[in-house]
Amino acid sequence: YRHRLGTAQEEDVLIFEENDETFAVDVFETRSERFIMIASEQTLSTEYRFVSADTPEDAFTVLETREREHEYSASHIDESFYILTNHEAQNFKLVKTSVAAPGREHWEEVIPHRPDVLLEGFVLFTHHLVVVERHGGLRRIRVLRWDGANERSSSDHYIDFDEATYYAFTTQNIEQDTHLLRFGYTSLTTPKSVYEYDMETRERALLKRDEIRGGFEQDNYRSERLTAKAPDGTAVPISLVRHKDTPVDGSAPLVLYGYGSYGISIDATFSPARLSLLDRGFIFAIAHIRGGEDMGRPWYDHGKLLEKKNTFFDFIACGEHLVADGYAHPHKLYAWGGSAGGLLVGAVMNFRSDLFSGVVAEVPFVDVVTTMLDTSIPLTTGEFDEWGNPAVKPYYDYMLSYSPYDNVEPKSYPHLLVTTGLHDSQVQYWEPAKWVAKLRATKTDDHRLLMKTNMEAGHGGASGRYRRHRETALVFAFLVDLANRS
Repeated sequence: YRHRLGTAQEEDVLIFEENDETFAVDVFETRSERFIMIASEQTLSTEYRFVSADTPEDAFTVLETREREHEYSASHIDESFYILTNHEAQNFKLVKTSVAAPGREHWEEVIPHRPDVLLEGFVLFTHHLVVVERHGGLRRIRVLRWDGANERSSSDHYIDFDEATYYAFTTQNIEQDTHLLRFGYTSLTTPKSVYEYDMETRERALLKRDEIRGGFEQDNYRSERLTAKAPDGTAVPISLVRHKDTPVDGSAPLVLYGYGSYGISIDATFSPARLSLLDRGFIFAIAHIRGGEDMGRPWYDHGKLLEKKNTFFDFIACGEHLVADGYAHPHKLYAWGGSAGGLLVGAVMNFRSDLFSGVVAEVPFVDVVTTMLDTSIPLTTGEFDEWGNPAVKPYYDYMLSYSPYDNVEPKSYPHLLVTTGLHDSQVQYWEPAKWVAKLRATKTDDHRLLMKTNMEAGHGGASGRYRRHRETALVFAFLVDLANRS
């Protein structure tokens, strides 16, 4: 709606209404402050419309009409829109078009598609273009300088990061007419940091770094990046961190974390709480499995729908590799995942119940078929592009073949800690509850099977600055106790 200040709300004018329930809508102003944008976004489709901020009562113009499997985002500078698009570009490309004639027929290519580089985002400055890329599973920040013709010059460069595994990102860069870039950086051993980077001199200044209490010394920890091989030969990256005194001789307990859905990349970021495990001799590892976008859009495409099992087999391959290379004791290897990551570890338990000695499944999406058949649940119809529509038999059969709840068997399972929230709207509490009930009735071992329901929480767990640490402490206590008993 458009509201004029000082008038009654009943006089507001309806500007736009999204009738497709699979789309979400956002309204924002461009960084140039010249245009108001309305963005309609769905898993596989996007549509932007714009109006001049000086004449907000004008009709909105569609930047590019929505199409199935066309995703794009846009920003403005001078008299052009710059569009990040996957049109004929699986890993995305950057194009520009004039405000006066924004149609696809007027697009000019700025950065072409590259099969080995995922273009994730960009920031426009008066004299520079900053591009966020992902190559080899790692984020890169690329700086390009415009000349007077607004074309790229030969002074392109990447900001240097010297760790084997890390996460870098652009922060809030409000001003366009500046040569100073704000970016963030963190790693498994480096707390979250904010830098100011001079794009002309290439000098950087640390503005802020999270303070870690308790005598934290960064030099006490070591991070590495390894590679496992999946059954189909695909190389799967692993990031890990350990205390410098923890040996790599097959004696250490190791926690392997994974997610692998929705194209969400799980990057190597710092966790103060994790130090509690590392200081107790644990190694912590992240499996950068298919289903995420860690290695580009194909990495996501080959880990969803009828290729979802690649996600599970990648994770299993990472666990096997960590044991074989001496990073993990074969009886002290633990798996951890939440939400769709709970689906991951639940499925892995069925496929390889012998590999992990303990599993943590937080708010786990484990009753896949039943949930996806219930279109009254708000998330269901929007997720047919992720899991498939079970009303279509091939998708139903495939989901049924890996759904954790539907594949529980009378056999020995790992020790298991399951958490859920009574008010979870994304994975309702009865999913993990019925999974736990079926496991208790079916499994043949006497291993621990614990379920904790937070009666006040939703999908994100306990709210509050300190209460969430109690949930982390529960997970750590479960893992430490298992390691001490092995």
